Amino acid sequence: MTSLTDIVPPGVVTGDNLLKLLEHARANKYAIPAVNCTSSSTANACLEAAAKNNSPVMIQVSNGGGAFMVGKTVKDPNAAAAGSVALAYHVRAVAKYYGIPVVLHSDHCAKKLLPWFDGMLQADKDYFKMFGEPLFSSHMLDLSEEPDEENIAICVKYFKEMAPMKIWLEMEIGITGGEEDGVNNENVDPEKLYTTPQQVYAVYEALSKIGPMFSIAAAFGNVHGVYKPGNVKLSPERLLTHQEYTKEKIGSELDRPIFLVMHGGSGSTDDEIKLAVDNGVIKMNIDTDTQWAYWNGLRQFEAEKREYLQGQIGNPDGPDKPNKKYYDPRVWIRKAEESMVERVGESMERLGSVGQYPRKADSSGSQVGLEKRILPPFALISFGVLAGVVGSITMNVILKKK
Repeated sequence: MTSLTDIVPPGVVTGDNLLKLLEHARANKYAIPAVNCTSSSTANACLEAAAKNNSPVMIQVSNGGGAFMVGKTVKDPNAAAAGSVALAYHVRAVAKYYGIPVVLHSDHCAKKLLPWFDGMLQADKDYFKMFGEPLFSSHMLDLSEEPDEENIAICVKYFKEMAPMKIWLEMEIGITGGEEDGVNNENVDPEKLYTTPQQVYAVYEALSKIGPMFSIAAAFGNVHGVYKPGNVKLSPERLLTHQEYTKEKIGSELDRPIFLVMHGGSGSTDDEIKLAVDNGVIKMNIDTDTQWAYWNGLRQFEAEKREYLQGQIGNPDGPDKPNKKYYDPRVWIRKAEESMVERVGESMERLGSVGQYPRKADSSGSQVGLEKRILPPFALISFGVLAGVVGSITMNVILKKK
C-alpha cells in the first residue's frame, strides 16, 4: 500500500492533492471525519485530534456557523460568507503546524442559501488569483429538496465554475431526515430517505463530463441529530447497489467508482459505519456528537470546580483566595477542547483513518499562500499581513454582493 505521506503534503490540501487523498481513502477503505466548526477553538480541537491520531481531517463550516463566527450582532446579508472566510483563513494559518492533511469544506447549502455559496466562491476566486489555488478545498450544494432535474442542473452550473480552480463539489440527492442548521426534514416522506441507483447515476453522468472532483451524498435512511443505536434504520448495503449500477453503466475497472459521503451518522452502529465505508463512503459528517462533547468538557469542569467559580475572590481555600486560574477562558475552553479532541478521535477510529498519516512536524511552508510574495520569513506568519489579506478578501466578498 502506498503511504499517504508520500503522495499528499501536510496542511490544507486542494486540487490534485485533495483528489489523491480521497482516492487513497477509497482504495484503502477508510473515511475521513468532517467536523462542523463554529470557532477557532473547535477548529483547533479537530486539528489536535488529527495530529494525535495521525489522521487526515475535514473542517467544515455551515451557514449558521459562518454567521456565528463573524458575530451574532452582525446582520449584513453577507455575514455568513465573511465568517466562513474568516474561519478558513484561521485554519490556513495554523494547519501546517499540526503536520497532517486538512480539507477545508463548507457544509449544506440549500437553494435559499446560494448567496452564501456565491460569497465563498468569490473568496475562492480572489485567493486563486493571488496564490494559484482556492481558499477552500471543497463546497457542498444541498439541493435535495428541489426536483432532481433542477438539483442536478444547478450543480452542473456551479461545478463548471469551480472546476477551473479544482474545487471539489459535494452534492446531495435524496433527503437526510431530521433537522440541522435551520433545514428541517423531520416530517419528510420516508421513501425519500432512500436514494435510488438511477438517481445516483444521473448525477454521475452529468458531473463526470466536467471533471472527477465530486462526491455524492446518497441517502440511505440517514437522519441528522442524535439517536440511540437502533432507532434509525440505515441501509448502507444500498450504497453497494449504487456502485454496481454505475460501474456497469460506465464499464469502470473500479469496484467503487463513486465517491460517496455519509450524513446523519449520530447513533449509527459500528457495523453500519464499517459497511458504508466498505461500500465507498470516504467522508462522514460529525456535528451533534462533537457539540455535546465540547459542552460536556465544560460541564464537567464546572461541576468539579463550582465552588471556585462563584466570584473573583473567595473559595474553599480561603476568603481572600483569587479564582482567576479557574475562570480564565483559556482554562475552561481548554477543557471543552480536550473533550472534543477525544470524541473526534473516536470517530477517526470508527472510520479507519487512524494511523493513515504519520504526523509530520514540518512547518517550513506557508498555508496562507503568502510564500508567493517576496517577504522575509517572519512576515509570513505576521498577524498584520494575515489580517490584511483576510480583510481584503472578506471586504471583496461583501462589496461584490452589494
